[in-house]
Amino acid sequence: MQADVDSASLLRTIVAAAIDILPGISWGGIALVHRRTVTSEAPSDAIAKELDAFQSETGEGPAVTALRDHESVVVRDLEVEDRFPRFTERARELGVRSLVSFRLFVEGETFGALTLYGPSPDLFTEESVAVGEIFAQHAAVAIAGAAAEEQLQRAVASRDLIGQAKGILMHRDKLTGLQAFAVLVKASQDTNVKLPEVARVLVSDFEATLPQSS
Repeated sequence: MQADVDSASLLRTIVAAAIDILPGISWGGIALVHRRTVTSEAPSDAIAKELDAFQSETGEGPAVTALRDHESVVVRDLEVEDRFPRFTERARELGVRSLVSFRLFVEGETFGALTLYGPSPDLFTEESVAVGEIFAQHAAVAIAGAAAEEQLQRAVASRDLIGQAKGILMHRDKLTGLQAFAVLVKASQDTNVKLPEVARVLVSDFEATLPQSS
């Protein structure tokens, strides 16, 4: 997980590893649940993606239930499951007979869940669920670390962009650094556009005026 350079790659690695680690799993994916809307982030295939979409459409399913109940959801046999009937019917039509949904994290009103599906009943023993929950805990830490790293990279990039924009204004308009920054802030306030975006536009416009190298 630590080798992945971005969140999207990390989520795909988590899903692939979970499918590999837990026996009998055929499909899986990570879904983000915001209130009752489910967004598929890293489905292993079309079946996992469709089941995420179905949960979003109907507002029911293992990921939504895990959010509501604040715990992992284990379904050993969909033939006798009655907590989310519409989802259960659709999952059976797609060949799913058992599933487990692990809660990964909660951030504000957004909840992450790792859901794994199997084609046979009774795949999830107490031992495999325990292993899955430990795996989910490690995955949650890795996701948080990746998100923090990406946020830091964005902050550094924004700072560099604002620095470039200040330099352009200082040179073009003969301003001090403080004056140039004040101009950028005022432009951001007047246009209701975030400061990094104002800086990006200024830098892009300046670079467009430079001679093109042959």
